Amino acid sequence: MRMSVARLIIVGFVLFPIYQPATAHAQATRTWVSGVGDDANPCSRTAPCKTFAGAISKTTTGGIINCLDPGGFGAITITNSITLDCHEIYGSVLVTGTNGITVSASGATVILRNINVDGLLQTGSAGLIGVSITAAANVYIEDCLVEGFSEQGIKDTRTGGQLWVSNTTVRDNTGAGVGISSAVSVTLTNLLSEGNGFGVSMGPGAKAIVQRATLSGNTVGADSEGAAIVINDSSISNNGTGFTQSGSGFFAVSNDNIFNNGVLATGTIQSFTNNRFGDNGAGGTITPIGTTSNPTGLN
Repeated sequence: MRMSVARLIIVGFVLFPIYQPATAHAQATRTWVSGVGDDANPCSRTAPCKTFAGAISKTTTGGIINCLDPGGFGAITITNSITLDCHEIYGSVLVTGTNGITVSASGATVILRNINVDGLLQTGSAGLIGVSITAAANVYIEDCLVEGFSEQGIKDTRTGGQLWVSNTTVRDNTGAGVGISSAVSVTLTNLLSEGNGFGVSMGPGAKAIVQRATLSGNTVGADSEGAAIVINDSSISNNGTGFTQSGSGFFAVSNDNIFNNGVLATGTIQSFTNNRFGDNGAGGTITPIGTTSNPTGLN
């Protein structure tokens, strides 16, 4: 009898760990996604997740989700500071009937790097918005491609904060390639915006600098509705209308190539005298910036 009790105690100690409840995976500062991953995994490098949405819950605030190998990693809603980084790897988000990436992260810093976001417009069942920003302090979009959405490529509806877009292509979106609704500080550098309804569109209160950009093949190259916008060192060509301006904002162009737009402008555009105009249709008012003592208007 004593031997049987002893054996039961020993067996109990051996089996006890087996019946312990599973514990949740701790959040990591860096997680990984893979085209052959599984969202049940801990999202480590050796056991990656399948989607961005699966990885974000296992990534600490301010952490990084990296792409281990090429794949389509699904739509995601971001609610805290995070970096999605697929540099050197083909990482994509393909969606229909919804947004690709939604940033709703009050006070956060969000970085999107080297991601292709495709709304599949040509299939007839398109996504809505490529990157929709509704809340965040700072958003960086770097080395990305956003194309084929039935609304806008990049849409920012915040009433404050900053947006930086660099080395990025937005194309073939029904609305704006980059659309800013209100008072956001915007820097667009090396932007290629082509085949959209609007190349860039800035709403009341936005303050935007567009530099070394190409705005081409859009219905309207650049649109300002009460924004302060300067386009510098850029090419605005082959658009239905080069520029539209309305409201009380300031819209200026500097050191730009402005060619072959069906209508040059609607509204009033301020022009530093170092711009180059050619073969544009009539329209709008181009007001030179400068004086006799400073003919270029540059400080």
